Amino acid sequence: MVFLLALLLGLGIREVALDLRPSLVRPDLRLFAYVSNTADGTVTAVNLVTLSAVATIPVGAQPTGIRANPARKEIWGLSSADGTAWVLDVTTNAIVARIPVGAAPYALDFSADGRRAYIAASGSNTLVMIDCATRQVVARAHTGRRPWIARVADAGDIVAVSNRDDATLSVYDATSLAPRGVIPVTQDPEQVAILPDGSKAFVNSGSRDQISAVDLKRGALLANIALGNRADDLILKPDGGELYILSGAAHGMIVINTQTDEVGDFVLLGMSPSTGTLTPDAQTLYAADSAAGHIVPVAVQGRQVARSTDGRDNLVISVGQGPTTCLLSPGGDVLLVVDAASNDLAAIRVKTSSLMTLIPVGGRPRDLAVKAF
Repeated sequence: MVFLLALLLGLGIREVALDLRPSLVRPDLRLFAYVSNTADGTVTAVNLVTLSAVATIPVGAQPTGIRANPARKEIWGLSSADGTAWVLDVTTNAIVARIPVGAAPYALDFSADGRRAYIAASGSNTLVMIDCATRQVVARAHTGRRPWIARVADAGDIVAVSNRDDATLSVYDATSLAPRGVIPVTQDPEQVAILPDGSKAFVNSGSRDQISAVDLKRGALLANIALGNRADDLILKPDGGELYILSGAAHGMIVINTQTDEVGDFVLLGMSPSTGTLTPDAQTLYAADSAAGHIVPVAVQGRQVARSTDGRDNLVISVGQGPTTCLLSPGGDVLLVVDAASNDLAAIRVKTSSLMTLIPVGGRPRDLAVKAF
């Protein structure tokens, strides 16, 4: 009897461990999250199989723009205070390169094949292109005043840069950074969302309640679309048919039809939903409500907040304080949320919409990247 009880206990523990383990992880595959901490200039590496922090890596003052290279075992990020891009080798959790890019960089983007990185240096009004293999700057281009962000079209032929102080969008050839045109857009432009075919872009304003629709092929402004409130996050549907805009001031999600450039729907979500992420099948959008301290799952097709199992209440997932950045694991079964106020990373099991654990990270965490290798 003792032997049978011990055997059953062991099998039970194994089943629980497998149930919590992300489904895509095989024995020879590792899955890690990387969280940049603005207070102490570090990145925390989190093992998503054991759900524990395993390393804290100094990267430089004011780290931001952290991204996983899609083709290399590397995490890239920026030190805004130092004006450098840094490269973290995920196999060793060590910084292997620091690349001067110009003053005050805030965000970076990769080409689809991971061979090139693009960074707009806000303080020096330049766009740089880096060869990811050699880690060398191979091209530079002049931008407008205070470029905010550089975004690469999935088609791989153009790079678009929002210039906050000029109210323009600069467009460049992605292989040479030769300028293709400058397009007037809304005041104080910040984020840029480009349709998969590279035909059109949407640019939000950091100060006004509108978003610009831009024809990238003709280099022309199509419309300034009134939203009613300022946009905080732009999330494009994978097929490019709809743009989901989260707005804390509007307390919800605004849906833009990207073909007609019109507001289609509005979904009331909570106190201050300001960032979010979309599942690969585009069925559910998870919105982080920074004021309420929880995540709101939204059924995209039904345009409504997901309901609890009994169908009576809206389904919300409580996390730490001040949830900001959120991201799904590559398999889509774990939702990761950076809690800026409580200095932790929340891991949520998507299948059951339940919080698995809160993992302590560094001070004032901000950005998040996930890498399977």
